[in-house]
Amino acid sequence: MTSKNPLVVVLEMLLGLCPLLGVGCGQANPDGGELLNVSYDPTRELWRDINARFIPAYEQQTGRRISIEQSHASSGSQARAVLDGLEADVVTLALWSDTDALRKNGLIKDGWEERLPNHALAYYSTIVFVVRKGNPKGIKDWPDLIKPGVEIITPNPKTSGNGRLSFLAAWGAVRRRGGSEEEARRFVTELYQHTPVLDNGARGSTTTFAQKKIGDVHLTWENEAHLEVAETPGELEIVYPSLSIRAEPFVAVVDANVDRKGTRATAEAYLQFLYTEEAQHILARHHYRPINEAVRKQYTAQLPDLELFPITAIAADWEDAQKKFFANGAIFDSIYKPSR
Repeated sequence: MTSKNPLVVVLEMLLGLCPLLGVGCGQANPDGGELLNVSYDPTRELWRDINARFIPAYEQQTGRRISIEQSHASSGSQARAVLDGLEADVVTLALWSDTDALRKNGLIKDGWEERLPNHALAYYSTIVFVVRKGNPKGIKDWPDLIKPGVEIITPNPKTSGNGRLSFLAAWGAVRRRGGSEEEARRFVTELYQHTPVLDNGARGSTTTFAQKKIGDVHLTWENEAHLEVAETPGELEIVYPSLSIRAEPFVAVVDANVDRKGTRATAEAYLQFLYTEEAQHILARHHYRPINEAVRKQYTAQLPDLELFPITAIAADWEDAQKKFFANGAIFDSIYKPSR
């Protein structure tokens, strides 16, 4: 007897559990159909590989050939696009606050974090430094970013998940070392005085730093750092600071859209697939940190251990951080004065 593909077994189990778990799998389009995954800026390569494995497994299990479209831009602008009518079946955005904005506007049901394993978190990441080959400015940790003559590239915190995480990582680096709120404010104020341009999203900042060759250090997602080093052989290298923020890109089904389109079963199976061992390996190979610790430990050479502090180290929660740092008139607006 021929054994089943393990991916098929997982999909059969997940779909069969839907009514038992009370998650309302709904009716999938009998003719196959299309999913739209609305994601943040630097995840194109990851989702391309995830989709290439999920689509044939889902077809083998259901008999339906689906397609999955990807949409990428800065996380904040992606959330606004979905609110404005972009018909996402799933959102895989950079920040909890961007995803929860859809709940506040009625597109995602209350309790969305509890409908997937690990509170809807399939992987996590962090912010690291990319420097020119040989690290000519000697940048090793956060205090080095404000040395005279250092130019920093990072995206705009008002639009970009990468930008917000870079800001919060810098703020937290001061606070976690015992610095006061005022000392943290002074540090990030000076940091943004070293920033000649703020792109709207992570990939735009990569282009500015790696291709246009502007700046001495790039504050970016760990996965994006590895990608830009790989794509510019011999030109760039990664520096891991002593500590950084734990970045948590939650995933969610957009209830209002999947129920209208009849794609709930497929969308839920798609996000559940992220927790399978194969998908966790795909995540790790793309330099995202899988939540399966047994898998992550197999990639310690490319995902080294470092202190990652949670958002609760510097704010009550993500909603509080958004209000405190990034709302109109909040701390970022008070410290950043764009050059004219």
